[in-house]
Amino acid sequence: MSSVSSLFSSNGMLAKAIPGFMPREAQTNMAEAVKTALDDKHALIVEAGTGTGKTFAYLGPALMAEGKAIISTGTKNLQEQLYHRDLPVVKKALASRRKVALLKGRANYLCLHRMGQHRGNSVLVDKDVLGQLTEVRSWAETTRSGDIGELKSLPEDAKVLPLITSTVDNCLGRECPDYEECYLVKARRKALEADIIVVNHHLFFADMALKDTGFGELIPEADAIVFDEAHQIPDIASDYFGESISTRQLQELAKDINVIYRTVLKDAEQVDKTAEKCRVAAADLRLLFPETPQRGNWAETLEREDVQSHIARLTDGIGVLHEVIKLHLGRDKDLDNIYERVVQARDQLAALCDSNQQGVSLWYETTHRHLILHLTPLSIAAKFRRFVESVSRGWVFTSATLTVDGGFTHFQKRMGLEEAKTLALDSPFNYREQAVLCVPRYLPEPNSYAMRDTLFETAKRLIAASGGRCFLLFTSHAMLREIASRLEGEIDNPLLVQGTTTKQALLDGYLADKNAVLLGTGAFWEGVDVRGSDLICVMIDKLPFASPDDPLLQARIEDVKKRGANPFAAIQMPQAVITLKQGAGRLIRDPADKGVLVICDNRLVTKHYAKTFVASLPDMRRTRSIETVEAFLKSIK
Repeated sequence: MSSVSSLFSSNGMLAKAIPGFMPREAQTNMAEAVKTALDDKHALIVEAGTGTGKTFAYLGPALMAEGKAIISTGTKNLQEQLYHRDLPVVKKALASRRKVALLKGRANYLCLHRMGQHRGNSVLVDKDVLGQLTEVRSWAETTRSGDIGELKSLPEDAKVLPLITSTVDNCLGRECPDYEECYLVKARRKALEADIIVVNHHLFFADMALKDTGFGELIPEADAIVFDEAHQIPDIASDYFGESISTRQLQELAKDINVIYRTVLKDAEQVDKTAEKCRVAAADLRLLFPETPQRGNWAETLEREDVQSHIARLTDGIGVLHEVIKLHLGRDKDLDNIYERVVQARDQLAALCDSNQQGVSLWYETTHRHLILHLTPLSIAAKFRRFVESVSRGWVFTSATLTVDGGFTHFQKRMGLEEAKTLALDSPFNYREQAVLCVPRYLPEPNSYAMRDTLFETAKRLIAASGGRCFLLFTSHAMLREIASRLEGEIDNPLLVQGTTTKQALLDGYLADKNAVLLGTGAFWEGVDVRGSDLICVMIDKLPFASPDDPLLQARIEDVKKRGANPFAAIQMPQAVITLKQGAGRLIRDPADKGVLVICDNRLVTKHYAKTFVASLPDMRRTRSIETVEAFLKSIK
């Protein structure tokens, strides 16, 4: 098979297969470095600026190499794009016969057993759910993959989904009567037989942390593992290396027991009543917290008498449920599985209420209806390092945003990858010609009340100058809602606001209406690819420092202080730099793109750390003048 450099040359296989393909030095350099990492079985970290073509740069070597490769990316959408769009192009160019497979998490596949459990409509009183269930049953008769994503008419948060999909808790595994027909099992078998498996980070780390079964057969066999969007890995891995329990889990447990009582074990009323008491205790625990979603320090909250009392009541309830179910073991496989879930919930609750543990953060978060308790390790570096070193294989970590102030130290320390080889590749785009960076003059302090008026007036001017075609990105939902409500009565452009519908629906609406303006928070700072004249202006409200009230951040800050280091330099600033780079990366996506990036934060001018942020951004022309920005926007509109 052809060498990597010839694959990416002007008369190579990719050029012959892809109309308009142009060789890029950075892409070729990355591909050669990836091939070396896979051949020599070492770890490589690559920052590839926007436009490098990093996807092809790792897919080519992965398809050319021997053995099995796992490619993990950040989201399901990127996973789909990689599998359905990019991988077939490179595979066809190479005339490769290697088998490829797409594997999603279990929540994406129809569970035939769970759907069968809800065949009787008597347990479902919600008419919406009954309608959705009818729709699912009709689709189930024709689907070959069982992929819930095929059901385009179902909303992402459809109430029927927990009833027709499985979790690692309620799955019966090989004991399931529908095991041989299981869509998840079929998808995993296909993945086991494949040479290239496309997964996402959540699925990868769920397996690595031994919180899932079946997929664990894949990782040991992999000769190469490639992480795209690798900047997301430290936070995702931390979640899976910890523990969590939610009131929702306990309420779903009670619902599943109720289904068994009504359909199979009608003489087990005591089990149903005991489960109902646990459900009520969990719901009552949530009522101790404000209705508005929040995060907090769980170790400190545990000192409250009312919380202690409710935790004791919940613990006792789970203990009684454990004893009552034990009397019925062996009568029904689903109930036997629930017994294991009760044991796990009891142990998790005990661990999450032990405030004497070292090296972890105990914190909580609430949604409108539920409370989630978390135990998160303050560092995963040692554990991940052992995992990387345990088997000889090639590792590639790549993203457009991994360096801070020109170095990889922050990412390497968080992941325990100090020995990995590194490569930083600049974007091939001509940012000096294509883009303008503006920090407007006379800005109030970022957290002052006057900032609201400034953001509102600035947004109005930018929307008028660009005729829409703007992303307004915010660091908080509160500021997003404030500016959205004020703009609504002041401008004629359609406003698409995060939270009003799904992310994909907002993007589709934005692309369909040439005058639309999109307002978003975290979800739109990365993983959004809008090209050409559809996006010519990105406004960011302020530098994206994590909230100082975040309990996990507070715990990490205290940990850094104990080691005698500076938490601002070690944690807060590097994370803000990477997030800002992601937000700025929405603007220029193509060699012909033009646009302006407006950051409404005077700290980019007044603070000593400003140069670190500016140095990490693309080399755009700079101005302090909104008038200059307006003129530039009008010239390219």
